[in-house]
Amino acid sequence: MFARFLALLSILSAFAVAGCQQGPAQAPVVETAAAVQNFEYRLGAGDKLRVIVFGEETLSGEFVVSGAGAVSMPLIGEVKAAGLTVPQVQAGIEERLRDGYLKDPKVSAEVLNYRPFYILGEVKKPGEYPYTNALTVMNAAARAEGFTYRADTRRVFIKHANETAEREYPLTSSTPVAPGDTVRVGERYF
Repeated sequence: MFARFLALLSILSAFAVAGCQQGPAQAPVVETAAAVQNFEYRLGAGDKLRVIVFGEETLSGEFVVSGAGAVSMPLIGEVKAAGLTVPQVQAGIEERLRDGYLKDPKVSAEVLNYRPFYILGEVKKPGEYPYTNALTVMNAAARAEGFTYRADTRRVFIKHANETAEREYPLTSSTPVAPGDTVRVGERYF
């Protein structure tokens, strides 16, 4: 009887040791809100820029990115902006000014007003709203006067301005919204 007990104990020990040697289980990869925040902002139609050309007040001012994706500047005309970062637009303006207009132009640009975001679905007032820095889905829903009683408050669907399809994200207090995003709050079924 004691021999059988020792045999059973050694078999169980072997299984336990084999189970430990496999390593930790890998968790499935889920796109989180933090991953969304690590993006470089790209300008788009409706963004308003302040451009300062140092020493040239007549070339400085506030400019809106047109539907064609360009900023219309005095003296140099249209400068491509859509799809570019602010530093890339600055470099483009400097290059155009250097091409026969100014010897060594220094340009500073910043975004004054971002393009609006849109919120749809199970919120009380769906629609277009102005974007503010560090906007989250919870802030966006608050601007739309909150969720309806049918809202699924566990997940949200976001279509980013430069993408063709929406993606599902967990609805947390830190899920970010970017300028031009379309946020859709789904309906819960239970």
